[in-house]
Amino acid sequence: MFTGIIEELGTVESIEPQAAGSRLRIQCRTVLQDSVEGASLAVNGVCVTATGLRSNSFAADLAPETLQRSNLGALRFGSRVNLERPLLPTGRLSGHIVQGHVDGTGELIALDRLGADHWWLRVRVPSELESYLVYKGSISIDGISLTIAVLEGDVVSVTIIPHTYRNTTLGGYRMGARVNIECDIIAKHVAKLLGNLQLPSRITIDRLREQGY
Repeated sequence: MFTGIIEELGTVESIEPQAAGSRLRIQCRTVLQDSVEGASLAVNGVCVTATGLRSNSFAADLAPETLQRSNLGALRFGSRVNLERPLLPTGRLSGHIVQGHVDGTGELIALDRLGADHWWLRVRVPSELESYLVYKGSISIDGISLTIAVLEGDVVSVTIIPHTYRNTTLGGYRMGARVNIECDIIAKHVAKLLGNLQLPSRITIDRLREQGY
């Protein structure tokens, strides 16, 4: 489990197509400090298994499902990526619960300067995810824990503070870029439970008569 608080910007060293999926290698340092072979790391919000650890890089095998559902397949040599280690049981949940299980990709449609290095980010999300998004709720965009400020149909708007802008990949994106979206897991569970509820049928005059009223 992750929190959406980015620890480091990594750089793609290579991405090699395999018979199924791809193998990604990322240069970094901070997230490797206590990582071991087989540990989980979040890359742009996608939970991957770190292998081939070196002093300044790690590799990860990307399954076809990961490439289809996330933007990792669009990475190239030199691409910057958001990195985060999994949360320790003794750590603080500074962001929100992020599983690293991306629900789909959104389209970056605007990143407007508000002043004093604050920014207004607007992202179009897939229609099937709209029911999991609420005003002032949490959303993970490329692994960054953010708070929804405005919902307008399939467009989500969030405020980007200076620290987030300077320490994540957001400043390097162009309009139209694909960004990974993970909705709040609590919202998904609530939606599933409500969908399975067997609500009583509507009361009618005929039904009341059947019951002896």
